[in-house]
Amino acid sequence: MMKPNKVIRNKYIQRTFWIVLILILWEATATFGAVSPLLIPRVEDVAKTLWDALTNGSLGIQTLYSLGIIAAGMAISIVLAVLLSLLSMRFSVAESLIDTLVSIAHPLPGLAVLPLIIIWFGLSTATVIVLIVHSALWPILLNMKTGLRAVPRIYSDVGRNLSMKPLRITWEILLRASFGYTLSGMKIAWARAWRALIATEMAFGAIGAVGGIGWYIFKERTFMNTPALYAGIIVVVAVGMLVEDLLFSALEKRTVGKWGTDSKLV
Repeated sequence: MMKPNKVIRNKYIQRTFWIVLILILWEATATFGAVSPLLIPRVEDVAKTLWDALTNGSLGIQTLYSLGIIAAGMAISIVLAVLLSLLSMRFSVAESLIDTLVSIAHPLPGLAVLPLIIIWFGLSTATVIVLIVHSALWPILLNMKTGLRAVPRIYSDVGRNLSMKPLRITWEILLRASFGYTLSGMKIAWARAWRALIATEMAFGAIGAVGGIGWYIFKERTFMNTPALYAGIIVVVAVGMLVEDLLFSALEKRTVGKWGTDSKLV
């Protein structure tokens, strides 16, 4: 059986190969194909524009601004998901209400409720955070509730036999045993929230003093600055890959891997 580190290394080698191949095909099309530079600019032009935008322009600040909003929305979503999940476990009335809310809100696209959120909160950072919470809360909540239900009852019985208090049983046993499910929900929530943020800024313009990465892409598209447009898209893709490969992988190693639990075992 292949070791985990070797599997990860092979994954990155294969990913690098495909990225390099895509760049070669891109450069060949831009150089030798009968395609306007406004449609497909050369790789070096995009790379230069990306470097300048990150070092001398506002793209780096706008990216950090977007990540800050995402972090705030995700933190609120996780706290709400924990509270609602525990209420659902404790009270049958709360479970019925929460299940109904999940059924209604989970399939509802964020952009569908965005006009209503703007009426309530105005066109501000708070509006975007509310939209992110709407996009992220329901997958986290749904997966967390599923995970808590899947934890064998004997786990709680062992905790009570050890004279552990209910709060300690919840924190040290139930939430940890079900965290494989919760982490899966967080990954889905992150992807949905990231897409919602980019789409919101591209649809409604800058949010806050400088705007985020979505505003950068919208602005460059307006001025037909195609290399900068591709540069913004590359940043969006790169951030998504880094969060998935670094943040969530590290979190998984420190939690699910350390505790010896995953969604297949509980």
